Amino acid sequence: MERYRAAKPALTRRDNEFLGDMDAWEQSHSGDNSEQIARLRRNLRRVWEAELTERQSQMLHMYYDLGLNMPRIAQELGITKSAVSRTLSRGRTRLKRYLQYSL
Repeated sequence: MERYRAAKPALTRRDNEFLGDMDAWEQSHSGDNSEQIARLRRNLRRVWEAELTERQSQMLHMYYDLGLNMPRIAQELGITKSAVSRTLSRGRTRLKRYLQYSL
């Protein structure tokens, strides 16, 4: 009965060259997605203003734009951390639902 597995061979120089070639190929063959990104940003702005509640918008702004963590947001607003977590989760879910088809 074999107790130890045989060691896998180390990557060779040729393997590394192949991986590097794949990176170069992917970069040269990838398309320009700036139009998709612009459309996503426009739609994000629209959804943010039209579909989020005022509280969701406020907390998402504090969390993502201002970089505050959940305990700090809870302290600032005088609510529990779990309320902040639930509100952020619901806001992200709503954004995702409306933005998933915008690309």
